[in-house]
Amino acid sequence: MPPSPHAAKKSSLVLLLMTMTLLGVFPLDVVLPSFPALSDYFLTSASDIALSVSLFAIGLGLSVVLVGPLSDLWGRKTLLLTGIGISIVGATGCLIASEYGWFLVFRVIQAVGCGAFVLSQALIQDLFVGKEQERMRIWMTTGGGVFISLSPLLGTWLQMHLDWQGSFYVYIALAVIVWIKAGVLLRNHPRSRNPSPGHFFSAYWRLCSDLRFMGYWLISALAFACHFSFIVISPIIFMERLALSPYEFAWALLLYGVAYVIGGIVASALHRRLPAHSQIVIGLGLIALSGLVMLWLANQFGLTAAAVLIPMLICTAGTTIARPVANSKAMTLHPQDAGTSSSVGGVMIFLCGGVISVVINVASEDLVTALSLCFLTLSVAGLGLNALIMRRTPSCRSELARDGRQR
Repeated sequence: MPPSPHAAKKSSLVLLLMTMTLLGVFPLDVVLPSFPALSDYFLTSASDIALSVSLFAIGLGLSVVLVGPLSDLWGRKTLLLTGIGISIVGATGCLIASEYGWFLVFRVIQAVGCGAFVLSQALIQDLFVGKEQERMRIWMTTGGGVFISLSPLLGTWLQMHLDWQGSFYVYIALAVIVWIKAGVLLRNHPRSRNPSPGHFFSAYWRLCSDLRFMGYWLISALAFACHFSFIVISPIIFMERLALSPYEFAWALLLYGVAYVIGGIVASALHRRLPAHSQIVIGLGLIALSGLVMLWLANQFGLTAAAVLIPMLICTAGTTIARPVANSKAMTLHPQDAGTSSSVGGVMIFLCGGVISVVINVASEDLVTALSLCFLTLSVAGLGLNALIMRRTPSCRSELARDGRQR
């Protein structure tokens, strides 16, 4: 029996959202194996190329400031299609850039356009209800992790056959497909009844003054920063200092996919059995444990691939457990401002990841020690935030008790 039109459309929407998730991480990760080639092409250092990834994240975060609120005013579809178009222009500029300065400029333009992919969070809020929302966020976080782990392997293949430009060709092709599918599947909703600058700023004020909302998004941002910092410096650790080939590096990062899948399975199981507060504690606790394990392994065995990968697998599982539930808790607090909510979260996530990765890359020669201390510091900060939310918000405690009874 063929699926109903409603089921078929929902499947198409899920596929669209997953592809948006892919494109959200693709420009950051598929280029990693091309660091040496980019360094040779633009006659600059691998650290400078790593800096371009951090600047991409910062540009992405800044663009998100406007994308979400404007989508609440003008509609998701309009902003998504516009953003994808800008990102295609930026990717095309990267292909034709002859100097590293211009390459950076066009990478930032691409990042500005990619800010539209943060609307996937708002689209989940618009298109799904109840348990479906959290389930979709777990799938997207898990899928994003799998895409991240597969991207370096794909990047290596593209580097071998199409040089560093290959990742930009593939991005442009995928972006065009998503632009067409979004134009067909999505309606331009919601539109605000009060499309005024006052409404724009009042929405930001309302959200940013909410302790629970900001706390949950900051927890998600701190967990993301641990993951992103490793992604940015991993080519330096593996290819420059451990002398792995791009192919070996890609296979090492493929283990990430295993950790994300395991983390997604555990997150789904915990979602059915434990309240959000406990899931966040477990996820952040695993990130803290990964920092301790990384410090111990580095002290015992020095810089080896295993001393970096083993704790990173633990960290990845913790990130996959903590982030989806923190995102869901934040997004459900102000459903009438779903686009602005996505923007606030996106700004915090990408700026936090970009700035912390820049600090680690620039300020430390001992990258492994800096990375492990980053995991410890950020996870402890997240645990403190989670405790503060629970202690200072009475409704949170009653919600915890209610969640316990329902489960």
